[in-house]
Amino acid sequence: MSSQLGGVDVSRETIQNLEDFAALVTKWTPKINLIAKGSVPDIWDRHITDSVQLYRFAPKAYEKWADLGSGGGFPGIILAILAKEKQPNAHFTLIESDQRKSTFLRTAARELRLSITVIAERIEQTAPLGADVVSARALAPLPSLLPLVGRHMRDGGICLLHKGKQAAQEVADAKNDWSFDLEDHASMTDPEARLLVIQRISARGK
Repeated sequence: MSSQLGGVDVSRETIQNLEDFAALVTKWTPKINLIAKGSVPDIWDRHITDSVQLYRFAPKAYEKWADLGSGGGFPGIILAILAKEKQPNAHFTLIESDQRKSTFLRTAARELRLSITVIAERIEQTAPLGADVVSARALAPLPSLLPLVGRHMRDGGICLLHKGKQAAQEVADAKNDWSFDLEDHASMTDPEARLLVIQRISARGK
């Protein structure tokens, strides 16, 4: 039996895994500030469903997924939980330079039995991952983010990005230096936010 969450069909087992992860985040946040303390009561809408909805735009088949600046696991851990059901042979790599958050991510991956590697390095210093899919949530303005995405995404790959109310301006600014194919979608959880699906990234003049 499955139900809908963030526009994605999810099984009862997946919901249980998401609940277990929510409990972990709630337990660890007072120690290392994984999410804003004020958002803990709204963790399902503000963080979990917000992350789940990105999976609507994942390709039907992929093997390597990279999540940049994973922080408290949104969206990286959430997407890996969904993939456990939908793409069980896929492997996720989460890059998070903060050592304490990296420790949390490894703990969550182990307890939830997720196929995840956590790299505690800066994104630009991590060896290129050649990922089929790259995701990031509220990490950096798009002109700064695209070179990081491009570093870790294979040719023909796709990136899925959460963006705030400045998304349109960021896209316009990025187009000064970058060429890319863009799909722009409304967020289901925040009327001011956008979900960007980007492919075929290349620096202008190259």
